Amino acid sequence: MTAPLLQLSLDDLLTTTRTVRKRLDFARPVDRDLIQTCIGIATQTPNGSNQQFWHWMVVDDPELKAKVADIYRAGMGDQVANPGWMKDIDYTPLDQQRIAESVGWLASRIQDAPALVIPVIDGRVEGANLFTQASLWGSILPAVWNFMLALRARGLGSAWTTVHLHRAREMATLLGIPHESTTQAGLFPVAYTHGTDFRPARRRPAREVTYWNGWKRTVDS
Repeated sequence: MTAPLLQLSLDDLLTTTRTVRKRLDFARPVDRDLIQTCIGIATQTPNGSNQQFWHWMVVDDPELKAKVADIYRAGMGDQVANPGWMKDIDYTPLDQQRIAESVGWLASRIQDAPALVIPVIDGRVEGANLFTQASLWGSILPAVWNFMLALRARGLGSAWTTVHLHRAREMATLLGIPHESTTQAGLFPVAYTHGTDFRPARRRPAREVTYWNGWKRTVDS
């Protein structure tokens, strides 16, 4: 199955591909061939030495999705109990409250997504040097972003989630992923979106985060 491409410029596509939660349409089926097409686009990204060590676990069986969702929610519980660097986030601003509310909504409904996709890369990073770690992540995360762009271009969306990685071994056991020799990169619910009118997000200006010829902020125009 093919889906018509949205009329988006390249810059529009790049700046309006969002993490989507409450606007995911869980009532509308997504054809397997469409997901496969987006994975095919994802695998066109550069990767370390062109080794193509990626794998894409797609779960669309309802009973299995429910079990995946249970592990996801357990991982979220682990994150709440031990927030790590996120402990310093101020959740009082309205924007943060909205994010927290939508995260909770997705956790309660994630099993209803037409498909759940887990990108996997061969190799483990534990104890590896910085080069090896960067090479591994750099060989899967660009592909994941291409996957999200391909979905957006066809009127679908997803959310980049990572909390289940607290229970990565449990997820690997459930899905037959070889945990000792591979690394899961996240979990992505896939669905059409309610509407396609996404906008660029509020971000810090590029001038504030760009450095020229040394670690200092540039003040000249």
